Amino acid sequence: MSCTTILVGREASFDGSTMIARNEDSGSGSFSPKKFIVVEAKAQGEEYVSVLSHVKIPLPNNPLRYTCMPNAVYEDEGIWGAAGVNSENVSMTATETIACNERVLSGDPLVVYKKAENGRPEQIGGIGEEDMVSLVLPYIHSAREGVLRLGELLEQYGTYEMNGIAFSDEKEIWWLETIGGHHFIARRVPDNAYVMMPNQLGIDYFDFEDAFGAQDEYICSKDLKDFIARNHLDLRFSDEIEKTEGDWINPRECFGTHSDGDHIYNTPRAWYMARYFNKNTFSFDGENAELKPEDDDLPWCLCPEIKITPEDVKYILSSHFQGTPYDCYGKYGDEKNRGKYRPIGISRNNFLSLVQIRPDVPKEYAAIEWVCFGSNTFNAFVPFYANVNKTPEYFANTTKTVTSESFYWANRIIAALADAQFSECKMHIERYQGKVPTKGYTLMKSLEEKLEKKLPKNAAVIKLLEDCNEEIAKMVKEETEAVLDKVLYEVSCKMKNGFSRSDA
Repeated sequence: MSCTTILVGREASFDGSTMIARNEDSGSGSFSPKKFIVVEAKAQGEEYVSVLSHVKIPLPNNPLRYTCMPNAVYEDEGIWGAAGVNSENVSMTATETIACNERVLSGDPLVVYKKAENGRPEQIGGIGEEDMVSLVLPYIHSAREGVLRLGELLEQYGTYEMNGIAFSDEKEIWWLETIGGHHFIARRVPDNAYVMMPNQLGIDYFDFEDAFGAQDEYICSKDLKDFIARNHLDLRFSDEIEKTEGDWINPRECFGTHSDGDHIYNTPRAWYMARYFNKNTFSFDGENAELKPEDDDLPWCLCPEIKITPEDVKYILSSHFQGTPYDCYGKYGDEKNRGKYRPIGISRNNFLSLVQIRPDVPKEYAAIEWVCFGSNTFNAFVPFYANVNKTPEYFANTTKTVTSESFYWANRIIAALADAQFSECKMHIERYQGKVPTKGYTLMKSLEEKLEKKLPKNAAVIKLLEDCNEEIAKMVKEETEAVLDKVLYEVSCKMKNGFSRSDA
């Protein structure tokens, strides 16, 4: 899976919330229908069985209810819960596909499933993106617990792929990266910073003194230092190490990759995010730019120039290099540069989820999950309360069947039509993208003003939240159908076989 992640610490966000957001993107030539649902605690069962790797893992007996964004059609590929928030207001997004270098993978090979054949017994695989949300999110009560539980699972069962995973609660965000088959590192996101993750191993500083001490900011596999030494992964010269203070590494240099593909497919996305949030901090354009699209040392995290909102997150995770020579929809500059780099908002976006955990409201409705489906360049961001027992049917009813009665499919149709006539449809899309969150906010504020006066008991609160979500979904359906009508009209007028008597 190719994805893009942004994490926003509480002091970097507009209202003191922690925010974690990720696009899930399908692989080339594929599109994965998604849905937004709630999984009740009793549905977790006592054992988890992975569809892809066949690994069987016993589950704790105290699961929590949680939201997730699973594949709508998953018989052959598994659940892929992808992103959500549990009833304790702890969130997880899994995963951002990353890569490790050959020296790492030879020292700790991936745990890959192999079917039984030619007299060889079946080889059970490790865990992967398919499994992680189901195995972790229902059992954690803080972001830190998420790191510890997933770390234990990786050490015991291994993984068959390289992934980055985010966890958040009201106060903290943690980012975990898998290293080889059984190792991992995790770093706490600074409260005043945002993190940019574009399908590469991202953490650029790791403090072993803290990781093997207080673990205030860093956590890792118990034997990671020995693993690095055995496999000669630290590429610094000995005199360079002696000159530095503390016991630390640059994980990108130890574990990561710097391929030609990275420079076209991955790093330009981080460059564009930094360009948006820190446009005056650095120079980004021209031969003498401080940060360039193909730089291997772009920062993992930065303090933004102004505080970040959900609208900023939506914009950046929908972007296609607007304002640069690389915009695939651009009309200016050298044509050969258009589409040079892989954009963040791409045709193969499956969904975007942002979990916003607010510090200044009662815990009963502190968690908001923002959701959109399909290509982010053309869809709208929808806020929902996460502490509910069910989600609106319009967002949960995705199947194989293409229908405008499903939010996922309606957005796929809009994007496919509008892409062909971008200039003509852009105005309608922008208005749609502005109306939906504005009206969603308005409905939420109306409810919260009532809840501030009197907060009912838990079951009654949940019912009120579900009712508000239903109102939001009804509004979204109306706005989506309206923009589909407008886009269909614009594209129909530009059909190649169009002809009228006045054309003769």
